[in-house]
Amino acid sequence: MRLEIDDPQDPRIAVFQGLRDHVLRRRREQPGGDMAGVFVAEGDIVVERALRAGYRLQCLLVDAKRTKALPAVIDASIPVYAAGPEVLQRITGYHLHRGVLAVFERRPLLSFDEAVAGARTVAVIEAVNNPTNLGVILRCAVALGVDAYFLDPTCCDPLYRRCGRVSMGESFATPYARLDPFPDGLTPLRDAGFELLALTPHPGAVPLNELRLGNDDRVALLLGAEGPGLTEATMAACNRRVRIPMSGLTDSINVGSAAAVAFYAVAQARPAAADTV
Repeated sequence: MRLEIDDPQDPRIAVFQGLRDHVLRRRREQPGGDMAGVFVAEGDIVVERALRAGYRLQCLLVDAKRTKALPAVIDASIPVYAAGPEVLQRITGYHLHRGVLAVFERRPLLSFDEAVAGARTVAVIEAVNNPTNLGVILRCAVALGVDAYFLDPTCCDPLYRRCGRVSMGESFATPYARLDPFPDGLTPLRDAGFELLALTPHPGAVPLNELRLGNDDRVALLLGAEGPGLTEATMAACNRRVRIPMSGLTDSINVGSAAAVAFYAVAQARPAAADTV
């Protein structure tokens, strides 16, 4: 259902307002904010993946000059607001966005037990409040066999628009939950039988290429914020500290890159499943 929009203050598109102010927008989408209960996805692929993950679509905003058909999975009854470049500039901060903006309803957060059910490898993330870094981590997690992820209270929103865009919506179908502040918040993982591995560049940590795991071992890989990394209290609560062997020309790499290497190393540390006839 296409509806033309020529005024950036049109109340029908109020839910899209404020996308230029990233900090304010994130606050507005948090619990207690005036836009709590929804999130914005950007781009055809991201929108498709949100729909396939079961999120309910409320409405869309597109460039009025768009000629490309919308993804086939979008129901024809969904309102599609079509706006010119001046309106889009006011809302997004630039003339063109990635094909489409969509508003989805959030779902209730999973409990720890719901998110961890059946998981063998999980990512546990502390204080990563940069949505670009979190998006990279989550995309790598999906690509490299991570079954679920857990965030401490200081991590940014994994459904925030930039995070979803960077992850290409890959993480929408991955179970996740929030944990209580660390280190106490790690107790449910330990009680569920997970070995906690703290990723750190410290030279005394175990090189990831020396890691050996059983196929049924439950492993939680902990990642900290760019720069400070995991807190000392969190690392002290882990079973082992692990590191990516470096050439010596640098002491660390971006947390998203480190996550990709570490997820791959954990997968490689498990014996290959025996072929069966």
